[in-house]
Amino acid sequence: MNKGFAIAAVAIAAVFLLGTIWFSARPGDEDKYAQCRTGAVGGDLGGPFELVNAKGETVTDKDVITTPSLIYFGYTFCPDVCPLDVDRNASAVELLEERGKIVTPVFISIDPARDTPEVVGEFAEVMHPRMIGLTGSPEQVKGASQAYKTYYKAHDAVDDEYLVDHSTFSYLVMPEDGFVEFFRRDVTPEAMADSIGCFVDRM
Repeated sequence: MNKGFAIAAVAIAAVFLLGTIWFSARPGDEDKYAQCRTGAVGGDLGGPFELVNAKGETVTDKDVITTPSLIYFGYTFCPDVCPLDVDRNASAVELLEERGKIVTPVFISIDPARDTPEVVGEFAEVMHPRMIGLTGSPEQVKGASQAYKTYYKAHDAVDDEYLVDHSTFSYLVMPEDGFVEFFRRDVTPEAMADSIGCFVDRM
């Protein structure tokens, strides 16, 4: 009887396994962006957030990500890294626009103490006319950062001046599909535009 039970259990497990393989292999469930991805990302990235825009309005990710969007976490008082990274992103967005593809650059501050809505708005406008600048309360900023698994830590202030250590990835997010790809600092505007274009073509 135990032997019969074991055989039945194996048979059930085999049917379940075959069913799982069939279900996951159906054409409709294929990753439409597979040809565009450069590598696997561990864990889920992205998700809901609530922040404040340049007008002082509270907005959510649904309000902000209405087109393919390129998100960067930084701060306006950053002396070198942030301006270079954000300018690179803006250049990639301009290249894409020349190719007929509209991607929205988004800047999320990780320095809410100094980056007021007005400050973030002015910074975003200087970097790109369509860039969306976002800030918020410390809790709101922390929530957005945790959703994208970014890191930031402010140094101790000296005469009210301080630097903020932070991660420097840029994130491509689609309105319907959420996060799809990230880019490191060493990616050129041309390479970024080519990669993003691949994703946009497969929306």
